[in-house]
Amino acid sequence: METNPTFYGLSARVQLEELGDNQLGIRKVIKSRIIQKDAAKIVEIVRQIKSVNSNLELTLICTPNICSKSLALLKQAGIKVLFD
Repeated sequence: METNPTFYGLSARVQLEELGDNQLGIRKVIKSRIIQKDAAKIVEIVRQIKSVNSNLELTLICTPNICSKSLALLKQAGIKVLFD
């Protein structure tokens, strides 16, 4: 599985990790809280990855500092959240 973000047309700053068969993790390291604006960017990253390979299951890997609106937005988009 490809973990190079440029393969999916993303910025080289996006950190991708292989989590298993057809499972890819997006690692988001933010010192402050992940707000709804950040979650909207993550949803766009997921859409870009899915446009290249629609079979992938994507998970956000982040710290527990995430607002409830962001969690709701990610859940609505079908993105799992894994706390690191």
